[in-house]
Order: sequence, then structure tokens, then C-alpha cells
Amino acid sequence: MIQVDHLKKSFGDRTVLYDISADFHPGKCNLIIGSSGSGKTVLMKCLVGLFEPDQGAIVYEGQDMVQMSREERKQLRQKIGMLFQGSALFDSMTVQQNVMFPLDMFTRDSYETKLKRVNEVLERVNLKDSNKKFPAEISGGMKKRVGIARAIVLNPKFLFVDEPNSGLDPQTSMVIDKLIKELTVEFNTTTVINTHDMNSVMEIGDNILYMYQGYKQWTGSNKDIIFSDDEKLNNFIFASEFLQDAKQMRMMEARGQVPPDASATSNQ
Repeated sequence: MIQVDHLKKSFGDRTVLYDISADFHPGKCNLIIGSSGSGKTVLMKCLVGLFEPDQGAIVYEGQDMVQMSREERKQLRQKIGMLFQGSALFDSMTVQQNVMFPLDMFTRDSYETKLKRVNEVLERVNLKDSNKKFPAEISGGMKKRVGIARAIVLNPKFLFVDEPNSGLDPQTSMVIDKLIKELTVEFNTTTVINTHDMNSVMEIGDNILYMYQGYKQWTGSNKDIIFSDDEKLNNFIFASEFLQDAKQMRMMEARGQVPPDASATSNQ
């Protein structure tokens, strides 16, 4: 579990995060959402230690990362996996070499042991026998899965995912969402996802933090979001008429009401 307590971050005279407190739970897909400039990316970078907050605490399993020594942070980072927005694969390395990279950095295992682990995670993300391919030879969805394999190769307790569906078609996005969800539940990982994808919000949003202009505006689950009366959240999530109609349908289904049969209506 990760607990954020009264976090504040400024750059010069511009405050980006205002008194943010939130909990991110193990075995759950914890989503951070919000429009551009809302502060969600800065919050994630604070969580992984790329930015130092001006005040507040970031508590990993009872230990405040802000107060950790350099050695303690190094040990914590070995428990953290990261999937970057563009996958951030090394173009000059094969799939196998990319996934093995964290093992080379943080372990003294034999090559055989590391290769066995690489093959295990590649099979888990449905990329068996892709070891010798280079990033230029695989699709965008496959690159994401290689990125996921690299992020989980050290069996992290904490997984951070930045815009996992950026640049992907809807069908591939659903595959990536399902994979992230399965891995989160399977390994009881505390997964934190920064996303703009509304399908991800509705399908895997176990715990959602909505940011607005640097503030925590709303928290809840994908089930709660349907019934939210927060105007800013509703304007963000249900901006189009199509999504507004989808919200009405889900509300009716949740209340046990039968949505009107559009095809029957059109035939009358």
C-alpha cells in the first residue's frame, strides 16, 4: 500500500500540487486521471522519487520515502516496476536484452537464471519466442507488452504505468488493460496508472483519483463514478453525448432497470 499525506509541489512560484492525500491499494488498479495540467504526471513522478515534494509524506508500507536515505531508496526502487508511456525500449537491444536489463542492474544471478526468468515473463505477456526480435520489428501493442514484461521481471510490489494505451487502437488497448488487471490481481501488486483512456477508467478503475488544477477533486471506483454528481468530474468523463448516453444506460443497469430497446423503438 502507498499512502500520500498532504503532498505539495511547486516549481518556482507556480504550485502544481495542493495538499494531496490519497491511498493506493494492493491488488487494485489505482487510476490517476485528469486533464492536461491537472498535476497527475507530477504526482506520479513524486510517487516514484523523480520529483521531491515541498511538503508531505509518501509512505510505502509504513516507511516515508521522503525521509529515506539514499541506500533505503535504492532498496525501495528494487520493489518498483515502471511502464513508460512510449515503452522506452532500447532500440539497439533485443526483446530478451530489454527485459533482462533490470536483472543485470539489480541482481547477481547467473545468465541461465536470468534467462529463465525472462522467458517466464515473456510467456506471461504472450510473447513466447520473441526473444531475438528488435523493437523495430514488433507492433506497438507488442512493445507495450515487452515494457510490461520488463516492469514485472523483478517481481515488483509496486507497479507504475504511464498512459499504457497511448497510441494504441481500441482493441489492443483492451488487451493491455486486461493484462495489467490480471497481473495486479495475480501478484497482489499496488498498481498506479496515469491515464486519459475513459475505457480504462470504466473497465479497470478499482480506485480512481481525479485531479483538477492541482487539487484532489474526487475519489471513488468505476462503479461510483456513474452516480457522481461532481460537475467537474462529469464534464471531464462524460464530455460527449455518446458517453452521456452510456452513463444513463449504466445507471439504469445498476438500478436493475431495463434499458429501452432501440431496435424495437425504431421499428414502431
